[in-house]
Amino acid sequence: MEGCASPLRAVQDAVQPVRPLGTQRCLGRHIHAVGRGWRPTGGGDAGFHPCESAPLGGRRKRGADVQAIGRSRGGRTTKIHAAVDEHGRPRRLIIRPGHRGDAPVAPDLIDALAPRLCLADGAYDSDAFRRLLLDRGTTPVIPNNPTRKRQHPFDRQAYRLRNVIERTFGRLKDWRRIATRYDKLARNFLAAVAIAAIVIYWL
Repeated sequence: MEGCASPLRAVQDAVQPVRPLGTQRCLGRHIHAVGRGWRPTGGGDAGFHPCESAPLGGRRKRGADVQAIGRSRGGRTTKIHAAVDEHGRPRRLIIRPGHRGDAPVAPDLIDALAPRLCLADGAYDSDAFRRLLLDRGTTPVIPNNPTRKRQHPFDRQAYRLRNVIERTFGRLKDWRRIATRYDKLARNFLAAVAIAAIVIYWL
């Protein structure tokens, strides 16, 4: 400390006293057993501030389901359901959020269609859909789900023709706008899929 130009002297800190936590704000009412772990009281979910109405995270955004955007293993996705003829030309197109199942969409997918055979993959295997097809005079060609107890007849030779729809989706995915959805609104994305199908199969 030698050579100091002036003697050292104590400096008084002008630190304001700390107010008791939670006397005027809402935070203190929701802290339980400080020092032994924290948990919110009042039945609130973790990730929510007790004074806020909107979630801070962990929930889907409002309107995402309406716009056919769902969260699956691959992230935020949209699923395209299509009914095609024997040449692979789409006759009906429906889009749904990626986490939704296929079987519930099947009745709307074949609405106004009366094919002799209906070829679909195992995701469409349900008793209700099979009964609907038989009542319409259509023979279902759908593989049995591995968890099914009562097995249904399955024509493996006819099922080979289902590669037609796989080729249809392959051609649709050649369109970058279809393979990677850029449209925010569901109706715009569905319109893009329909335009791609028209250009591929009818122009």
